[in-house]
Amino acid sequence: MAPLKFLLDTNILSEPTRATPDPGVMARLLKAGEQIATSSITWHELSHGLALLAPSRKRDAIGAFIETLRQTELPVLPYTAEAAEWHAAERARLAAKGLTPPFADGQIAAIAHVHELTLVTRNVTDFKHFSGLRIHNWFTGH
Repeated sequence: MAPLKFLLDTNILSEPTRATPDPGVMARLLKAGEQIATSSITWHELSHGLALLAPSRKRDAIGAFIETLRQTELPVLPYTAEAAEWHAAERARLAAKGLTPPFADGQIAAIAHVHELTLVTRNVTDFKHFSGLRIHNWFTGH
């Protein structure tokens, strides 16, 4: 198994479920293969989004996609004490600058940071103020 390199944010992990997935994201997902993981926070966001959908073909397709991810044993990294400590320090540092990123984004950033992974997201601006965080955007339109 290849070492992990990338932590996928929700908007990257869910890209294959779009009606027209971004070709750049899809190519990079295939190329990265076993070097990808996601966070327990992203897993929650996917599961919560599914739970909010009314019964429909879309809900069935997304449910099947999540089950496929589960079966491929995509690593889902937890929000640990180490991540919580880094997150708390970053929240304090950013608050002193008048910045208050969403709590969940801070958790995702912390998981990427403590595992020394590059965070892959479409929402680079949501994460750009976190210290020492490597961020990539795999969308072709950026």
